[in-house]
Amino acid sequence: MEKLQQTVYLLLFFTLGFAGLYFSAAFIVPVVLAAVLSMLFIRLCNYFESKNISRALVALLCMFIFIACILLILVLLSIQLSSLAENLDEMKARLYHLFNNIRYWINETLGIDAKKQKEIIEQQTSNTNDMLFSFASGLMSIAINAVLVLVYMYLFLLYRRHIKQFILKLVAKKEKADADMVVHKAGKVSQKYLSGLAAMIGLLWIMYGIGFSIIGVENAIFFAVLCGLLEIVPFVGNLTGTSITVLAVIAQGENEKIWWVLLTYFIVQFIQTYILEPLVVGEQVNINPLFTIMAIVLGEMIWGIAGMILAIPLLGMVKIICDHHPDLQPYGFLIGPENPRKRRTSVVDYIGKLFKKKR
Repeated sequence: MEKLQQTVYLLLFFTLGFAGLYFSAAFIVPVVLAAVLSMLFIRLCNYFESKNISRALVALLCMFIFIACILLILVLLSIQLSSLAENLDEMKARLYHLFNNIRYWINETLGIDAKKQKEIIEQQTSNTNDMLFSFASGLMSIAINAVLVLVYMYLFLLYRRHIKQFILKLVAKKEKADADMVVHKAGKVSQKYLSGLAAMIGLLWIMYGIGFSIIGVENAIFFAVLCGLLEIVPFVGNLTGTSITVLAVIAQGENEKIWWVLLTYFIVQFIQTYILEPLVVGEQVNINPLFTIMAIVLGEMIWGIAGMILAIPLLGMVKIICDHHPDLQPYGFLIGPENPRKRRTSVVDYIGKLFKKKR
């Protein structure tokens, strides 16, 4: 009976917690995103601090590295996008022709004439001004949140040890050693997941770039970079990137290349799943596929795209906490794989050993 009562209280806690996360998303999302991203630079910070460089300067240097990487990606995309814009008029004409063919097919198959289709489209697009205003507001919100994330990241790196000491002060003295281990492992999961994901995105750029170039897709580098970047959204991102590439190929009037684009996608996914992920990432987040997908769906419901990105590393941290708390161990078991295996050492692990740890 006591176990059942604890389970009910726990479910109530999670329900209220998720409700709070949903309604406070505007404040919480930049903070959590910055906290998770800052963990990516902890090893680098420890390495530079071991060289007697001040913590404030090291945190600032990490911010410059992060911003430089983002700017490099944006510059690469903008260069390719400007090249893509040269063929925009021709692509619009082909899309218009394709749209007319679809309308004709709907008329012949479903019996909805062109006039009725036009009325439906006009009903859907009647609030264009509102949509444009919402889009502009969204862009402004993204810009503000991006600045907040950078500020939070810098402060998290600067005060990371102070925050860790605060967490340790919340537990009894006899439990400090266990709490310190849990905090260390939770941070390590995020570090390794994000660093492995970054390495994976770089390899996907190369593979998609080679594949799209061989089959002759126009602006192959742009679509390769796009497909790689969308990998940060698990399961959904790679399908979205490939779908956009297929639509672009159709707009370019090269329908015969669609099957080659799809074949490239399946080959890259096969190499990624069975070769690169075990080698580059390893089994850093030991969660079964069922709860991985559930976490992504729940993350999207609560925080949108940011929730989908943060779902896996956050669930990995939750599993570590559950595994080290006796009352929560059944939940850690439920989240984990059915047949746990010894975690394989990844290339990221070996690279991490190059940086000297400083506690």
